[in-house]
Amino acid sequence: MRTSNHLIGVLNFLTFLLSVPILGGGIWLSSRANNTDCMRFLQWPLIIIGITIMVVSLAGFAGACYRNTFLMRLYLVVMFIVIAVLIGFIVFAYVVTEKGSGRFVPNRAYLDYYLQDYSGWLEERVASGTYWPKISSCIRDSKVCAKLSNVPETADMFYQRTLSPIQSGCCKPPTECGYVYVNETVWNQGGGLVGTDPDCTRWSNDQQMLCYSCDSCKAGVLGSLKKSWRKVSVINIVVMIILVILYVVAYAAYRNNRRMDNDEPYGEARMTKTQPSAFHL
Repeated sequence: MRTSNHLIGVLNFLTFLLSVPILGGGIWLSSRANNTDCMRFLQWPLIIIGITIMVVSLAGFAGACYRNTFLMRLYLVVMFIVIAVLIGFIVFAYVVTEKGSGRFVPNRAYLDYYLQDYSGWLEERVASGTYWPKISSCIRDSKVCAKLSNVPETADMFYQRTLSPIQSGCCKPPTECGYVYVNETVWNQGGGLVGTDPDCTRWSNDQQMLCYSCDSCKAGVLGSLKKSWRKVSVINIVVMIILVILYVVAYAAYRNNRRMDNDEPYGEARMTKTQPSAFHL
């Protein structure tokens, strides 16, 4: 009996530790929401799941230490729900970020991003008139484009830079527009015709405007979100697999405790444990 309780206690402690990377992933997304991705609602499901696992694992640990059946049942029921929600969140994250990626550009190290390459719930949310003004304002305030021009460089040097999706989509015009490089955030129209992409006419050398109203900027945000979500999802998958294994072992130990309680003769075992010498000497 004690062995089973100790095992359940250890498993709950391990579950508590596993809540840390989930909570950390949510906090990391939150930091990117304030500084990079500018989507401030995506991190909350992970933070809530992480805190729930942390609290429930502590309840299960207390239940194992004090043989509190109610806390153990609460742990098993709530943890089952949390695992199901975590699986649902992982599937959701992969579904909404499945489509879309940057396009390779000849003689460029960076990628160009196009809104038509993305679709679904996340694309509609980012591109909506309700959210985009807030997102574009966040990107502008983050100074992500101003950080591009820390060191003066030639056009050939800039073309070999690896830009983030947001830097590529929001801080320069699309390559097909044919603009001529002046510096990282100043581009002049070339001698030929401007491309047919509507973003070609949306570009402005005004540092407060740049391409923040461009579809390429929206696509850059989606590309950045995809990278962030995929990184967090890899951690979540590993944690989820370990959680399922720990849950199965904890449930088996709990069933073993129940079976031992039911098979144990009432009274005799209690007296034997309390005064063993009176019966065995």
